[in-house]
Amino acid sequence: MQNTFGNIFRLTTFGESHGPAVGGVVDGLPAGIDIDLDFIQAELNRRRPGQSHITTARDEADQVELLSGVFEGKSTGCPIGFIVRNNNQHSQDYENMRCLFRPSHADFTYYSKYGIRDHRGGGRSSARITISRCVGGALAKLALRQLGISIQAYTSQVGNIALDRDYHQYDLSLTETNVVRCPDPEKAQLMEQLIAQVKAEGDTIGGIITCVVRNCPAGLGEPEFGKLHAALGGAMLSINAVKGFEYGEGFAGVTARGSEQNDIFVPVTPSPNTQHPSPITQHPSPITQHPTPNTLTNHSGGIQGGISNGQDIYFRVAFKPVATLLMEQNTVDLEGNATTLRARGRHDPCVLPRAVPIVESMAAMTLLDYYLASKAGKL
Repeated sequence: MQNTFGNIFRLTTFGESHGPAVGGVVDGLPAGIDIDLDFIQAELNRRRPGQSHITTARDEADQVELLSGVFEGKSTGCPIGFIVRNNNQHSQDYENMRCLFRPSHADFTYYSKYGIRDHRGGGRSSARITISRCVGGALAKLALRQLGISIQAYTSQVGNIALDRDYHQYDLSLTETNVVRCPDPEKAQLMEQLIAQVKAEGDTIGGIITCVVRNCPAGLGEPEFGKLHAALGGAMLSINAVKGFEYGEGFAGVTARGSEQNDIFVPVTPSPNTQHPSPITQHPSPITQHPTPNTLTNHSGGIQGGISNGQDIYFRVAFKPVATLLMEQNTVDLEGNATTLRARGRHDPCVLPRAVPIVESMAAMTLLDYYLASKAGKL
Protein backbone atom coordinates (compact mmCIF):
# COMPACT_ATOMS: atom_id res chain seq x y z
CA MET A 1 0.00 0.00 0.00
CA GLN A 2 1.47 3.36 -1.01
CA ASN A 3 1.18 5.73 1.94
CA THR A 4 3.67 8.46 0.99
CA PHE A 5 2.97 11.54 -1.13
CA GLY A 6 5.65 13.76 -2.67
CA ASN A 7 9.32 13.58 -3.63
CA ILE A 8 11.31 16.19 -1.68
CA PHE A 9 8.46 17.44 0.50
CA ARG A 10 6.92 14.14 1.59
CA LEU A 11 3.91 13.18 3.68
CA THR A 12 3.50 9.64 5.00
CA THR A 13 0.15 8.91 6.65
CA PHE A 14 -1.11 6.22 9.01
CA GLY A 15 -4.27 5.27 10.87
CA GLU A 16 -7.86 4.14 10.33
CA SER A 17 -11.21 5.82 10.79
CA HIS A 18 -12.10 3.87 13.95
CA GLY A 19 -8.60 3.19 15.27
CA PRO A 20 -7.02 5.02 18.20
CA ALA A 21 -5.64 7.83 16.04
CA VAL A 22 -4.63 9.04 12.60
CA GLY A 23 -1.40 10.86 11.88
CA GLY A 24 1.65 11.18 9.75
CA VAL A 25 5.24 12.21 9.23
CA VAL A 26 6.24 15.21 7.10
CA ASP A 27 9.79 15.09 5.78
CA GLY A 28 11.60 17.62 3.63
CA LEU A 29 10.21 20.83 5.11
CA PRO A 30 13.16 23.24 5.13
CA ALA A 31 14.56 24.41 8.45
CA GLY A 32 13.63 27.82 9.79
CA ILE A 33 9.98 27.92 8.72
CA ASP A 34 7.78 29.64 11.31
CA ILE A 35 5.39 26.95 12.60
CA ASP A 36 2.07 28.53 13.55
CA LEU A 37 0.26 25.83 15.50
CA ASP A 38 -2.92 27.92 15.69
CA PHE A 39 -2.97 28.12 11.90
CA ILE A 40 -2.51 24.36 11.56
CA GLN A 41 -5.36 23.74 14.01
CA ALA A 42 -7.56 26.26 12.17
CA GLU A 43 -7.00 24.33 8.94
CA LEU A 44 -8.08 21.13 10.70
CA ASN A 45 -11.14 22.92 12.09
CA ARG A 46 -12.22 23.73 8.53
CA ARG A 47 -12.18 19.99 7.77
CA ARG A 48 -13.50 18.64 11.06
CA PRO A 49 -16.87 16.89 11.32
CA GLY A 50 -19.84 18.33 13.16
CA GLN A 51 -19.19 21.94 12.11
CA SER A 52 -22.69 22.59 10.71
CA HIS A 53 -26.13 21.09 10.20
CA ILE A 54 -25.22 19.93 6.68
CA THR A 55 -22.19 17.86 7.72
CA THR A 56 -21.80 14.60 9.61
CA ALA A 57 -22.70 14.77 13.29
CA ARG A 58 -19.55 12.90 14.37
CA ASP A 59 -18.18 15.06 17.18
CA GLU A 60 -14.39 15.16 17.02
CA ALA A 61 -12.12 17.97 18.23
CA ASP A 62 -9.43 16.87 15.75
CA GLN A 63 -6.75 18.32 18.02
CA VAL A 64 -3.31 17.98 16.45
CA GLU A 65 -0.22 17.10 18.48
CA LEU A 66 3.18 17.80 16.93
CA LEU A 67 5.67 15.19 18.13
CA SER A 68 8.95 16.21 16.53
CA GLY A 69 10.72 18.47 14.07
CA VAL A 70 9.81 21.80 15.70
CA PHE A 71 11.93 23.77 18.16
CA GLU A 72 11.13 27.20 19.58
CA GLY A 73 8.43 27.75 17.00
CA LYS A 74 10.49 26.90 13.91
CA SER A 75 11.02 23.81 11.78
CA THR A 76 14.35 22.13 12.40
CA GLY A 77 14.60 20.40 9.03
CA CYS A 78 14.01 17.04 10.72
CA PRO A 79 10.86 14.91 10.20
CA ILE A 80 7.73 16.42 11.74
CA GLY A 81 5.66 13.68 13.35
CA PHE A 82 2.07 14.42 14.33
CA ILE A 83 -0.99 12.64 15.64
CA VAL A 84 -4.74 13.34 15.90
CA ARG A 85 -6.61 11.05 18.25
CA ASN A 86 -10.03 9.55 17.45
CA ASN A 87 -12.35 10.15 20.39
CA ASN A 88 -15.90 9.76 19.05
CA GLN A 89 -16.08 6.48 17.12
CA HIS A 90 -19.43 4.66 16.99
CA SER A 91 -18.08 1.40 15.63
CA GLN A 92 -21.29 -0.47 16.49
CA ASP A 93 -23.08 1.52 13.78
CA TYR A 94 -21.17 -0.53 11.20
CA GLU A 95 -21.74 -4.01 12.60
CA ASN A 96 -24.44 -4.81 10.02
CA MET A 97 -21.85 -4.11 7.28
CA ARG A 98 -19.30 -6.65 8.51
CA CYS A 99 -20.31 -9.35 6.03
CA LEU A 100 -21.54 -7.37 3.03
CA PHE A 101 -20.26 -4.85 0.49
CA ARG A 102 -21.55 -1.28 0.45
CA PRO A 103 -22.41 -0.16 -3.12
CA SER A 104 -19.82 2.20 -4.72
CA HIS A 105 -17.54 2.01 -1.66
CA ALA A 106 -14.03 0.58 -1.48
CA ASP A 107 -15.29 -2.46 0.46
CA PHE A 108 -15.19 -4.93 -2.43
CA THR A 109 -11.99 -3.63 -4.02
CA TYR A 110 -10.10 -3.64 -0.69
CA TYR A 111 -11.33 -7.15 0.03
CA SER A 112 -10.32 -8.28 -3.45
CA LYS A 113 -6.82 -6.86 -3.02
CA TYR A 114 -6.03 -7.75 0.59
CA GLY A 115 -8.47 -10.53 1.51
CA ILE A 116 -9.38 -8.56 4.63
CA ARG A 117 -11.00 -5.21 5.35
CA ASP A 118 -11.94 -2.97 8.24
CA HIS A 119 -15.71 -2.58 7.99
CA ARG A 120 -15.81 0.16 10.65
CA GLY A 121 -16.27 3.31 8.62
CA GLY A 122 -14.15 1.92 5.82
CA GLY A 123 -10.98 1.81 7.89
CA ARG A 124 -8.10 3.10 5.78
CA SER A 125 -10.40 4.09 2.90
CA SER A 126 -12.34 6.51 5.11
CA ALA A 127 -12.23 10.23 4.36
CA ARG A 128 -11.13 10.68 7.97
CA ILE A 129 -7.61 9.84 6.80
CA THR A 130 -7.56 13.22 5.02
CA ILE A 131 -6.82 14.77 8.43
CA SER A 132 -3.16 13.96 7.77
CA ARG A 133 -3.32 15.69 4.40
CA CYS A 134 -4.64 18.85 6.04
CA VAL A 135 -1.76 18.89 8.54
CA GLY A 136 0.78 18.34 5.77
CA GLY A 137 -0.95 20.96 3.66
CA ALA A 138 -0.95 23.48 6.50
CA LEU A 139 2.81 23.04 6.92
CA ALA A 140 3.27 23.47 3.16
CA LYS A 141 1.14 26.62 3.24
CA LEU A 142 3.35 28.09 5.96
CA ALA A 143 6.37 27.61 3.69
CA LEU A 144 4.56 28.94 0.62
CA ARG A 145 3.46 31.97 2.63
CA GLN A 146 7.12 33.02 2.85
CA LEU A 147 7.24 32.89 -0.95
CA GLY A 148 4.07 34.97 -1.34
CA ILE A 149 2.15 32.08 -2.92
CA SER A 150 -1.53 31.87 -1.90
CA ILE A 151 -4.07 29.09 -2.47
CA GLN A 152 -7.83 29.59 -2.26
CA ALA A 153 -10.44 26.92 -2.98
CA TYR A 154 -14.21 27.28 -2.84
CA THR A 155 -17.40 25.41 -3.61
CA SER A 156 -18.50 26.43 -7.10
CA GLN A 157 -21.29 23.89 -7.69
CA VAL A 158 -23.59 21.61 -5.70
CA GLY A 159 -25.91 19.47 -7.77
CA ASN A 160 -27.33 21.74 -10.48
CA ILE A 161 -26.67 24.95 -8.55
CA ALA A 162 -23.51 26.47 -9.99
CA LEU A 163 -21.60 29.73 -10.05
CA ASP A 164 -21.79 31.11 -13.57
CA ARG A 165 -19.04 33.72 -13.53
CA ASP A 166 -15.24 33.74 -13.71
CA TYR A 167 -13.47 33.59 -10.35
CA HIS A 168 -12.18 37.14 -10.82
CA GLN A 169 -15.76 38.36 -10.47
CA TYR A 170 -16.21 36.96 -6.98
CA ASP A 171 -14.87 38.16 -3.65
CA LEU A 172 -13.15 34.95 -2.58
CA SER A 173 -12.70 36.32 0.94
CA LEU A 174 -16.42 35.55 1.41
CA THR A 175 -15.77 31.82 1.03
CA GLU A 176 -15.52 31.20 4.79
CA THR A 177 -18.60 33.30 5.66
CA ASN A 178 -21.09 30.47 5.05
CA VAL A 179 -21.27 26.76 5.82
CA VAL A 180 -21.08 25.72 2.15
CA ARG A 181 -17.84 27.68 1.55
CA CYS A 182 -19.13 29.45 -1.54
CA PRO A 183 -18.13 33.08 -2.30
CA ASP A 184 -21.59 33.93 -3.71
CA PRO A 185 -23.92 34.41 -0.68
CA GLU A 186 -27.12 33.93 -2.69
CA LYS A 187 -25.95 30.76 -4.40
CA ALA A 188 -24.52 29.55 -1.08
CA GLN A 189 -27.96 29.79 0.50
CA LEU A 190 -29.50 27.77 -2.33
CA MET A 191 -26.73 25.17 -2.06
CA GLU A 192 -27.25 24.90 1.70
CA GLN A 193 -30.99 24.40 1.23
CA LEU A 194 -30.39 21.70 -1.38
CA ILE A 195 -27.92 19.82 0.83
CA ALA A 196 -30.32 20.02 3.78
CA GLN A 197 -33.15 18.67 1.61
CA VAL A 198 -31.01 15.81 0.33
CA LYS A 199 -29.92 14.98 3.88
CA ALA A 200 -33.54 14.87 5.08
CA GLU A 201 -34.30 12.36 2.32
CA GLY A 202 -31.42 10.12 3.43
CA ASP A 203 -29.68 10.76 0.11
CA THR A 204 -26.44 12.48 -0.96
CA ILE A 205 -25.26 14.90 -3.64
CA GLY A 206 -22.00 15.90 -5.33
CA GLY A 207 -20.53 19.01 -6.91
CA ILE A 208 -17.40 20.91 -7.91
CA ILE A 209 -14.65 22.72 -6.00
CA THR A 210 -12.64 25.40 -7.80
CA CYS A 211 -9.12 26.28 -6.66
CA VAL A 212 -7.04 29.37 -7.50
CA VAL A 213 -3.27 29.67 -6.92
CA ARG A 214 -1.86 33.19 -7.05
CA ASN A 215 1.76 34.39 -7.30
CA CYS A 216 3.13 31.01 -8.33
CA PRO A 217 6.46 31.71 -10.07
CA ALA A 218 7.08 30.69 -13.65
CA GLY A 219 9.21 27.60 -14.17
CA LEU A 220 7.68 24.96 -11.88
CA GLY A 221 7.16 21.59 -13.50
CA GLU A 222 8.78 19.30 -16.02
CA PRO A 223 8.19 19.16 -19.77
CA GLU A 224 7.63 15.42 -20.06
CA PHE A 225 6.55 13.04 -17.29
CA GLY A 226 6.65 15.50 -14.39
CA LYS A 227 4.17 18.03 -15.76
CA LEU A 228 2.80 20.33 -13.07
CA HIS A 229 -0.82 19.93 -14.13
CA ALA A 230 -0.42 16.14 -14.14
CA ALA A 231 0.93 16.28 -10.58
CA LEU A 232 -1.94 18.51 -9.47
CA GLY A 233 -4.41 16.20 -11.19
CA GLY A 234 -2.90 13.15 -9.51
CA ALA A 235 -3.02 14.88 -6.14
CA MET A 236 -6.68 15.81 -6.55
CA LEU A 237 -7.72 12.41 -7.87
CA SER A 238 -6.20 10.83 -4.78
CA ILE A 239 -8.84 12.54 -2.61
CA ASN A 240 -11.82 10.42 -1.55
CA ALA A 241 -14.89 10.79 -3.83
CA VAL A 242 -13.09 12.77 -6.55
CA LYS A 243 -14.14 11.75 -10.06
CA GLY A 244 -12.67 14.45 -12.29
CA PHE A 245 -10.05 17.18 -12.69
CA GLU A 246 -9.61 19.95 -15.26
CA TYR A 247 -7.43 23.05 -15.34
CA GLY A 248 -7.65 26.27 -17.30
CA GLU A 249 -10.55 26.22 -19.76
CA GLY A 250 -10.62 22.44 -19.47
CA PHE A 251 -13.33 20.63 -21.41
CA ALA A 252 -15.17 23.88 -22.16
CA GLY A 253 -12.26 24.97 -24.34
CA VAL A 254 -12.79 22.27 -26.96
CA THR A 255 -15.53 24.29 -28.66
CA ALA A 256 -13.26 27.29 -29.27
CA ARG A 257 -10.72 27.86 -32.02
CA GLY A 258 -7.01 28.30 -31.43
CA SER A 259 -7.31 31.98 -32.31
CA GLU A 260 -9.73 32.31 -29.39
CA GLN A 261 -7.80 30.13 -26.94
CA ASN A 262 -4.21 31.39 -27.33
CA ASP A 263 -3.01 33.57 -24.45
CA ILE A 264 -1.35 36.54 -26.12
CA PHE A 265 1.76 37.86 -24.37
CA VAL A 266 2.02 41.50 -23.33
CA PRO A 267 5.48 43.10 -23.63
CA VAL A 268 7.24 43.62 -20.33
CA THR A 269 7.68 47.26 -21.32
CA PRO A 270 4.66 48.14 -23.50
CA SER A 271 5.16 50.74 -26.21
CA PRO A 272 3.22 54.03 -25.78
CA ASN A 273 0.88 53.11 -28.64
CA THR A 274 -0.28 49.75 -27.29
CA GLN A 275 -3.59 49.37 -25.49
CA HIS A 276 -2.43 46.36 -23.51
CA PRO A 277 -2.53 46.47 -19.71
CA SER A 278 0.77 46.69 -17.90
CA PRO A 279 2.29 43.40 -16.71
CA ILE A 280 1.26 41.92 -13.39
CA THR A 281 4.92 42.03 -12.46
CA GLN A 282 8.14 43.13 -14.07
CA HIS A 283 10.29 41.40 -11.47
CA PRO A 284 12.35 38.34 -12.43
CA SER A 285 10.86 34.96 -11.68
CA PRO A 286 12.71 33.36 -8.73
CA ILE A 287 12.90 30.17 -10.80
CA THR A 288 13.98 31.38 -14.25
CA GLN A 289 15.58 34.73 -13.28
CA HIS A 290 13.87 36.25 -16.32
CA PRO A 291 11.08 38.87 -16.32
CA THR A 292 7.59 37.35 -16.23
CA PRO A 293 5.36 38.95 -18.88
CA ASN A 294 1.63 39.20 -18.52
CA THR A 295 -0.91 37.71 -20.94
CA LEU A 296 -4.16 39.23 -22.14
CA THR A 297 -6.04 36.08 -21.13
CA ASN A 298 -5.35 32.98 -19.08
CA HIS A 299 -7.16 30.17 -20.88
CA SER A 300 -4.15 27.95 -20.14
CA GLY A 301 -4.79 28.10 -16.41
CA GLY A 302 -1.28 29.24 -15.53
CA ILE A 303 0.45 26.15 -16.94
CA GLN A 304 1.86 25.67 -20.43
CA GLY A 305 3.87 22.68 -21.61
CA GLY A 306 3.58 21.22 -18.12
CA ILE A 307 5.40 24.23 -16.58
CA SER A 308 3.93 27.18 -14.65
CA ASN A 309 3.98 30.47 -16.58
CA GLY A 310 3.55 32.92 -13.70
CA GLN A 311 -0.16 33.54 -14.21
CA ASP A 312 -2.87 32.36 -11.83
CA ILE A 313 -3.21 28.58 -11.73
CA TYR A 314 -6.85 27.59 -11.57
CA PHE A 315 -8.53 24.22 -11.72
CA ARG A 316 -11.75 22.40 -10.87
CA VAL A 317 -12.29 19.15 -8.99
CA ALA A 318 -15.48 17.09 -9.37
CA PHE A 319 -16.80 15.14 -6.35
CA LYS A 320 -19.34 12.37 -6.64
CA PRO A 321 -22.28 12.02 -4.24
CA VAL A 322 -21.27 10.26 -1.02
CA ALA A 323 -21.76 6.51 -1.43
CA THR A 324 -23.31 5.93 2.02
CA LEU A 325 -27.07 6.48 1.82
CA LEU A 326 -29.40 6.37 4.80
CA MET A 327 -31.92 4.39 2.78
CA GLU A 328 -32.22 0.74 1.82
CA GLN A 329 -30.03 -0.49 -1.05
CA ASN A 330 -29.61 -3.87 -2.71
CA THR A 331 -26.16 -5.44 -2.42
CA VAL A 332 -24.38 -8.78 -1.90
CA ASP A 333 -22.61 -10.39 1.03
CA LEU A 334 -19.06 -11.79 1.15
CA GLU A 335 -20.24 -15.00 -0.52
CA GLY A 336 -21.97 -13.17 -3.36
CA ASN A 337 -25.49 -13.76 -2.09
CA ALA A 338 -28.15 -11.10 -2.59
CA THR A 339 -29.04 -9.04 0.48
CA THR A 340 -30.04 -5.53 1.46
CA LEU A 341 -28.28 -2.79 3.38
CA ARG A 342 -29.66 0.07 5.41
CA ALA A 343 -26.71 2.11 6.59
CA ARG A 344 -26.59 3.57 10.06
CA GLY A 345 -24.25 6.08 11.59
CA ARG A 346 -23.26 9.69 10.92
CA HIS A 347 -22.42 10.62 7.37
CA ASP A 348 -22.02 13.70 5.18
CA PRO A 349 -24.82 14.29 2.67
CA CYS A 350 -22.31 16.31 0.62
CA VAL A 351 -18.54 16.30 1.08
CA LEU A 352 -17.78 19.61 -0.64
CA PRO A 353 -17.86 22.03 2.33
CA ARG A 354 -15.34 19.91 4.26
CA ALA A 355 -13.31 19.05 1.15
CA VAL A 356 -12.36 22.66 0.37
CA PRO A 357 -9.36 22.65 2.78
CA ILE A 358 -8.34 19.20 1.53
CA VAL A 359 -8.13 20.46 -2.05
CA GLU A 360 -6.04 23.41 -0.87
CA SER A 361 -3.77 21.09 1.13
CA MET A 362 -3.05 18.78 -1.78
CA ALA A 363 -2.32 21.79 -4.01
CA ALA A 364 -0.01 23.30 -1.39
CA MET A 365 2.00 20.10 -0.93
CA THR A 366 2.32 19.62 -4.69
CA LEU A 367 3.51 23.18 -5.32
CA LEU A 368 5.98 23.19 -2.44
CA ASP A 369 7.38 19.84 -3.57
CA TYR A 370 7.91 21.18 -7.09
CA TYR A 371 9.39 24.44 -5.81
CA LEU A 372 11.88 22.60 -3.64
CA ALA A 373 12.82 20.38 -6.56
CA SER A 374 13.55 23.49 -8.63
CA LYS A 375 15.69 25.02 -5.88
CA ALA A 376 17.49 21.86 -4.73
CA GLY A 377 15.69 21.94 -1.42
CA LYS A 378 16.44 25.54 -0.45
CA LEU A 379 13.86 28.23 0.22
